[in-house]
Amino acid sequence: MKNYPKKTSNRRNRDLFPAVSLFDNFLQRFFDEDIAEENERMMAIDVIENDDNYQVIADLPGIKKDNISISMDDNELVIEAQQDEKREEKKGSYYRCERYSGNYRRSIFLSENVDRNNIDAKFEDGVLEIVLPKKEPKPVKKIAVK
Repeated sequence: MKNYPKKTSNRRNRDLFPAVSLFDNFLQRFFDEDIAEENERMMAIDVIENDDNYQVIADLPGIKKDNISISMDDNELVIEAQQDEKREEKKGSYYRCERYSGNYRRSIFLSENVDRNNIDAKFEDGVLEIVLPKKEPKPVKKIAVK
């Protein structure tokens, strides 16, 4: 049995440093790959922060574009894909059949400065690329003390 680091809430750090929390969360979830739910695999992804956007690049070899779903729930980007694969090999008295049927899923928590209305995704040659543009963060509202 593998020992994984205990997950701790870093809400305070996420509020102060949203970009840092994006990568902290990505790295923290990286080690969860081996403990995904039954019949659910984790896809390999890269998360890149540029000056004006975030890029998420996911490897989905053998997946059809129609079997990919991308959604945003609050600040959580969810990528899901379904695969039905079967390989058979017959040689004389030798027979081999390998198949996988299941789902891929990744969740990434994003900072609040993502422009949700202009997210772009493209899928080509088994690679999904999602571009999440940044928007100006809302200024902190000052409250006068009376």
